[in-house]
Formats: sequence, C-alpha cells, structure tokens
Amino acid sequence: MGPAFTALLLILPSLVTLPALAGEQLLPGAIEAVAELPINPGNLAVTGSGRVFATVHQFRRAEAQLIEVTGPNSYRPWPDSAWNGPFGSGPEVLNSALGIRIDGQDRLWVLDNGLGDPAHQPDQPPKLLAFALADGRLVYRYDFPPETAPPGTFLNDLAMDADRGFVYIADPGGGQAPALVTLDLGQRTSRRFTASPALQAEDLDLVVEGRVIGLPGVDGKPQPARIAVNPITLSADGETLYFGAMNGKTWYQVPARLLREGADDATLAAAIAKAGPKPVSDGAATDALGNHYFTDLSHNAISLLSPDGKLETLVTDDRLQWPDALDFGEPDWLYIAVNQLIARQP
Repeated sequence: MGPAFTALLLILPSLVTLPALAGEQLLPGAIEAVAELPINPGNLAVTGSGRVFATVHQFRRAEAQLIEVTGPNSYRPWPDSAWNGPFGSGPEVLNSALGIRIDGQDRLWVLDNGLGDPAHQPDQPPKLLAFALADGRLVYRYDFPPETAPPGTFLNDLAMDADRGFVYIADPGGGQAPALVTLDLGQRTSRRFTASPALQAEDLDLVVEGRVIGLPGVDGKPQPARIAVNPITLSADGETLYFGAMNGKTWYQVPARLLREGADDATLAAAIAKAGPKPVSDGAATDALGNHYFTDLSHNAISLLSPDGKLETLVTDDRLQWPDALDFGEPDWLYIAVNQLIARQP
C-alpha cells in the first residue's frame, strides 16, 4: 500500500484589512484547519461568505476534478457528477482542472489544461470555463486554439479581471517555452507571450521536506526540477500583473494595460520590472494594500512581501507540506491549499 495523503485546507489571518500605520506591528495569527480530505487539492477559490471550492491536483487524480468543501472531512463534486466524468469522455467534462478564481459577478472560473498521462491518456484540448455559483450553470466557455496553447503547454494558474473582461494565465511550458497567455473574454481572442527571460526558471532547486524534487529528463532519468512562470496575481485596481517562476526568487510586474491593448513583444518585454524578492513558491495572492503572500515550499511556510519591498516569513507550520495555492475568503482570512504531493519521510 502506498503512502497515505491527507489534503489540508487551512486559514490564517491576513493583512488585507488591517491598517498599515507607521510603526504598527502586524502580527500573524495561528493557522486553523478548515478541512482534512482524502484527496490532494490543486488550487482553491473562496467566496466572501466562506464557500470553499478546490480543484483536485491532476498529479494525484481522484473521482472528481472540481469539488466544493461541505465540511471538515467532506466534499462533493461540483457543479455536478457529469462535469466530473472520466478523463477524455467528452467535451463537457473537466479533464485536468487546476487554476480557479471567483469573480465579483459570482462566477467560478476553472482552467482545464487538458494534460493527460502519456502512457494511458492522450492530452485533451485546454479550455476555460465559468460556472454560476448560484446553480452551477455553465455561463462562459473558451477553447484555446493551438496557436495559444500548442501541444506541450501547461496552462496552470490565472489572474482574473472580470470588470475589464480579461484573464491572464501562467504557462510554465514544458514541451514549449514558458509564457503569459492573455484572454480577451469579450472578443474571444487570446495571445501568447514568451519573449522575456523573466518567464524562465532560475537555476534553483525545488526542495520540499529536505528533498530535491526531480522531473523526468529527456533521457527518462530524473533531473532536478526547473519550473518556470507559475504564481500569478493582479493588483486590486487591475492595472499591474505580477508573476514569477516557481523555481525562482524574483517577483516581477508588468502594466496590465499593455497586455489588454496588445502591445508588441518588444514593448512588453521592456516593460517588465522587478517587484521584489520571493521564495521558491507554487502559489501567491496579492491583497488590496499591495501585500504579496507566497507559499514557501522549502520552509513549510507562508511568506509576505510588503509594498516597501521587505520579504519576511508570516507563519511556519509542519502542516504546510507543499502549500500550493492561496486565496482570500471572508475579511481578514487567507486560505491555503496544502496538497502534500510527496510523502513525508518517517
């Protein structure tokens, strides 16, 4: 029997509504468990009233791909069992859902990258879906064309600007160059941008639980992972897009206006600037005050980059074993999806 994995959905007080007064000490709070589940969450999204949704990580598949947490140890497939049907069983199925976001119009956006298992399941076309939170109805769908999501891409995480009708997606690549993908919801057009070294992984090991994480190399032998652009967030006013490599310690920013207006690659590349340091991280969230929160994979921690450029550890906890994603729920609370993708050594 293989190792037992228990998913954790945790919350801790955030700084999103606390006053940033000169000399005031903002103290982190204790982590609380929201749910412990027998699946591995990928990303999560939380409503202002505390409804919690999570994708199930495609690296550890379960009987559902998208769930709503219904209790401390319970969940249900969402929006229904049909959308959570077997991989590749039809166009109205979530195949490999990962990134999710909730917008101000009570819609849950779900990014399905379609990646399968080369030995058993061929890749499926990637798509972005939106469901109404009230009743689970599908209210938007976009199927990515090969020009935007060619074979070998990994549409991973997203930042949402529902007011202007734009979605920004991080693609760490794999078989393709890493990219930022911009989707104009109204025009139903997408664009792939690859022309910046800021999208690339840095030469840093991904260390979790003291172990260097590897991926299969071209010769089939494990090689230390070098995962490119992954965490991605948007400022509260929607004007600045932030991103960074998973294997990277630099947090970047670019004016979102340039992406919305279709600036050429050279203009976009020249506009990318450093926003500050970050840890090796799988997920991030940016609050209304301009604080950036990161999952710190190597230290079982959540880190905070303040607007003045200071990076500090907000909280460390042994339960934070591969914290994947962050999202704000009710005021003052930051939710954390911990997927425990590797087994803890005895």
